[in-house]
Amino acid sequence: MSIVLSTEPLSASDRAERWHEAVLRTFVPLDVTLLEKEPSPGTIVSNQLGPLRISSVRAGPQMATRNGRMISRDDQESLILSLQHQGTAIKEQDGRESLIKSGEFSISDSSRPLRKKLEGEFSFTSFQFHRRELHVRDEDLRALTATAFTSDEGSAALVATYLARMAREAASFDDAVGRRVASTALGLVELLIEERCGRFASAAPQTGAAMLVRVKDHIMRNLSDPDLSPSQIAKAHFVSVRYVHKLFQMEGVTLGGWIRTQRLERCRRELLRPMARELGVAAIARDWGFASPSHFSRAFRAAYGMTPRDWQVEGLSGERRTGENG
Repeated sequence: MSIVLSTEPLSASDRAERWHEAVLRTFVPLDVTLLEKEPSPGTIVSNQLGPLRISSVRAGPQMATRNGRMISRDDQESLILSLQHQGTAIKEQDGRESLIKSGEFSISDSSRPLRKKLEGEFSFTSFQFHRRELHVRDEDLRALTATAFTSDEGSAALVATYLARMAREAASFDDAVGRRVASTALGLVELLIEERCGRFASAAPQTGAAMLVRVKDHIMRNLSDPDLSPSQIAKAHFVSVRYVHKLFQMEGVTLGGWIRTQRLERCRRELLRPMARELGVAAIARDWGFASPSHFSRAFRAAYGMTPRDWQVEGLSGERRTGENG
């Protein structure tokens, strides 16, 4: 269930205090300074997916600061990844200052001082989780805080696409699905950090293999659907079509070729069932996602060296001979 905190119903004079409370309830303790004489309405909508708290924030210009005093009084060690949608943010941490523009994202670590300035009306989505949930080296994480990640290519594009889609669907996930989706998101963030710190070779196979297992499981559960497509598969896993193709390239096969092989194998087994003659070759092909009987016959011959009918006759004849000899 979504938690909504909003200052919109309040008068401008009452909004500042209520906004401070909303920020404190949602994030770690921060000193918030509103940069308007009459504060604009602010809204925070939050959902919890496993270890991830996802919060969509919309408000007017302000400055948020976390200093050493706040850190010493707070035992939380949270990481916050923020995906900027509207406006810009200037973030400072670990000796770096970066301008985060719309479509970009950045990572903050609550265990060290930080500052974030939003100079105009803005909106962003934050993904907050405990430091222990991210299995990366401290020095690698420290090297990338307050860094602008552009979402136009590579692992950063994959992370941004996945997180944005996950945030839009967060309220519809049940607990079990939410935990799995959050786990995948954290794995992708780990991959991004490892890649940026030169450890991509060791991290990518492990993360890619985990995603490939999920994708294959989805395909096998939807193998009979004639509308199963790269875009549908990518959408179901909150990743890009390009990334899905790259997962199968890791095994030296194509996505389409792997799906076709699985469908042909199911058809090959089905043709030997006692009810296969009554169903007919075309019906069996349709049941396993082949829209065209002629295409199925050509693919079957190419894979097994004979037509589906010949395979069926030979298989049934072999069963009769076995029964007669037994």
